[in-house]
Amino acid sequence: MDPVSETFTIDLRRLGVLRELQRRGSLARTAEALHLTPSAVSQQLAALAREAGVPLIERQGRGVRLTGQARLLLQHADLIAAQLERARADLLEFRQGRRGAVTIGAFGSGILGLLPATVRSLAEDRPELRISVIEAEPPDAFTALDGGRFDLVVAVDFAAAPPHTDARYTRFDLLTDVLDLALPAGHPAAAREEVTLRQLASEPWIVGDPSSCCGAVTRSVCAAAGFTPEIRHQVNDWQALAALVEAGAGVALVPRLVQPLRRPGVVLRRPADARPARTVFAAVRAGSEDDPVLAGVVERLRVIAAKAERAGGDL
Repeated sequence: MDPVSETFTIDLRRLGVLRELQRRGSLARTAEALHLTPSAVSQQLAALAREAGVPLIERQGRGVRLTGQARLLLQHADLIAAQLERARADLLEFRQGRRGAVTIGAFGSGILGLLPATVRSLAEDRPELRISVIEAEPPDAFTALDGGRFDLVVAVDFAAAPPHTDARYTRFDLLTDVLDLALPAGHPAAAREEVTLRQLASEPWIVGDPSSCCGAVTRSVCAAAGFTPEIRHQVNDWQALAALVEAGAGVALVPRLVQPLRRPGVVLRRPADARPARTVFAAVRAGSEDDPVLAGVVERLRVIAAKAERAGGDL
């Protein structure tokens, strides 16, 4: 074979025989070290020479010596062997869930309430694990999961999410995220210990886009309470929503996952006539749950979610 051929390839096991010959200095000692016959060693070296397209050994008295091309090839062999050792170590770390790459698609408040602590925790004890987070909601998040763009999705149960029975996914429930009423501090209802949704039926509401999980949940919760909210402002950004509530522009339902964003001009009350909540879950492609890297990320997510749920408590 011509060494400059585009199809140039060599057998790494035969390359190992050449490396051993360099170390041992003779065919007999090489054969003994590799538990082969001298004839088998010669055959391996001849085959390697054909693959490389260059002579690798030449006769010297009763023995052999390496050609200049063989010594050049061996310089690369040492690099290849070192890289293979690194690959083996990486695969071992992957098997232990310590090395790899995971792309997570998650809804906005899930990113805010769960992902920073998860990413930080994984970075501390698995620094070789690369986590990427992309904001996305169903159904687009699951389309990306199906196509391999995402490895894991963090989502909320609502109409756009796949049903529990969808065999394409393995699902892990993370937490029940309670929603509270957010009122301007100067609102008359803010001074009450108990506030019902019905008492706010005539108020202007600040609600997310209807295609978003929280926008959909707010609409359904108000409908269950017997009214259709007057949606004065439609925003998906929680900072913007909190700022509008603080400015007296309306009232809103806010999940506890985002309540680290609390503002001094916003008062939170648990609705007395309802227990609005949403189920947050993680999902992976069915069968991939046994991947050690993915399993490690899911387990860390569950730990962080349990802490977040405990920290939420009751108002």
